[in-house]
Amino acid sequence: MLTIAALYHFTRFPDPAALRGPLADLCAAQGVRGSLLLAQEGINGTIAGSRTGIDAVLAHIRALPGCADLEWKESHAETMPFGRMKVRLKREIVTMGVPDVDPKARVGHYVTAADWNDLIRQPDVAVIDTRNDYEVAIGTFEGAVDPATASFREFPKWWEENRDRFHNKRIAMFCTGGIRCEKSTNYLISQGVEEVFHLKGGILKYLEEVPAEQSLWQGECYVFDSRVSVGHGLIPGQNESCGACRRPVTPEGRAHPAYEKGVCCAACVDEYAPEDRARFRERQHQMELAAARGDVHLGG
Repeated sequence: MLTIAALYHFTRFPDPAALRGPLADLCAAQGVRGSLLLAQEGINGTIAGSRTGIDAVLAHIRALPGCADLEWKESHAETMPFGRMKVRLKREIVTMGVPDVDPKARVGHYVTAADWNDLIRQPDVAVIDTRNDYEVAIGTFEGAVDPATASFREFPKWWEENRDRFHNKRIAMFCTGGIRCEKSTNYLISQGVEEVFHLKGGILKYLEEVPAEQSLWQGECYVFDSRVSVGHGLIPGQNESCGACRRPVTPEGRAHPAYEKGVCCAACVDEYAPEDRARFRERQHQMELAAARGDVHLGG
């Protein structure tokens, strides 16, 4: 059984490029795969590997400047959910595109998974899902507002256009693991919203800790690895990833006439040229040949 660790931490890295090589080398030596982003504002990512390998990488990260109190969320998988390891340098570890947003200065009030239901049931609380539209499509909290944004960068514009809807409301926000809410709650505070809350540990912590019979979560939660989605108890869900656009595809979506495994889904049927489809079809063929040999095709 492999361990999957999802993590983020806002801290100041004066020279993130200097951290990249040693971190990548350690992951390679420990057989850890996944994706880690480094920026001057901190670190973000998800990695998978043996218990020993994950512990070694987490210890290395905790030893980085300002990361001693790093928190992470764990789940498990029988097969490796990543094809390779990537350690990348970015301008932001989660891209909002607003220069003055600083989660290290102030964020909303953290609400634990155990207390989340009581908060969002209150009539004066508006619940906002800060994730992208394709993530919201397969699952969200009962009664949550969907901004229908294609990327997190669109959230500030959406708020400016819709803020009057939330006059005299307390705002409760959530995302997959909590990182987007660190920025979105800081942004709303800067916009004059007095009472802002967010789900500590995100949806993943909620699904891990709240029993299904008490849950206000509906559907599955999109995750950024080959599991595609998880449900209560962080059990892998029923969604698959479209080989072309990478959006999640439900079992119903896989029955759609436009769906072709590895090539097309109903959501992207008009988004690619015939030569792109031919390329996707060949990649899927090579993946199937690799699977028949017992190998993993990194193009997947």
